[in-house]
Amino acid sequence: MKHTLLAMAVIGMSFATAGVASAGAIDRACAKAGRAESRALCGCIQQVADMTLSGSDQRRAAEFFKDPHKAQEVRQSDRASDESFWKRYKNFAATAESLCAR
Repeated sequence: MKHTLLAMAVIGMSFATAGVASAGAIDRACAKAGRAESRALCGCIQQVADMTLSGSDQRRAAEFFKDPHKAQEVRQSDRASDESFWKRYKNFAATAESLCAR
């Protein structure tokens, strides 16, 4: 149910922002990394980030596009703050995969 509501929100936002460029940290990192097959996919991922991550979490997650090893370091960290961030990041990643996969 949660993913269904989120999907409807993403679709609604897509129509509302059609033609408007996303300028979020995730969108920029995604586009710069060149691993997404389209700008629309990067925009979708950014929309999910906007709904699931704070601005500081987005900036931190954007670093993973440039240096994937940083994600591994955070995942393996013993710090409580890293563990908390990793849980939020995993939720974001799973939601983005579910809603943005085409």
